[in-house]
Amino acid sequence: QVQLVESGGGLVQAGGSLRLSCTASRNILRINDMGWYRHTPGKQRELVARITSGGNTNYADSVKGRFTISRDNAKNTVYLQMNSLKPEDTAVYYCAAEYYGIYWGQGTQVTVSS
Repeated sequence: QVQLVESGGGLVQAGGSLRLSCTASRNILRINDMGWYRHTPGKQRELVARITSGGNTNYADSVKGRFTISRDNAKNTVYLQMNSLKPEDTAVYYCAAEYYGIYWGQGTQVTVSS
C-alpha cells in the first residue's frame, strides 16, 4: 500500500503561482509513475501531469508551458509547480501513484480568482 499526503493548495489570483506537494509513505523509487490529476464538478477527472520513475514527464495540453512536475526521491515527494494560473485551473487536485494498483491522495483545493 501507499499513502499519499498532498499540500499546497489555496486561493490565488489569476497569473499567480502555487506549488503542490505530494509525499508518499514509501520509497518513490519503487513507484512506477506518479502524477497529478484534477477534478471539477460536472467534469471527468483529468490527468494534469505525470512523471515516471526514470524522470520522464508528460502534461495535459492545457497546462504545457505553465506547470512543471518534479520529484525529490530523497524526500519521497512529488511536486507540481503551477505558474500563470488561470480561473479554469480551479479544481480539486489529486496526487496518484501506480504501485501494483493506483493509489490516490485526499485532494487539495486550488481556486484561481479572476
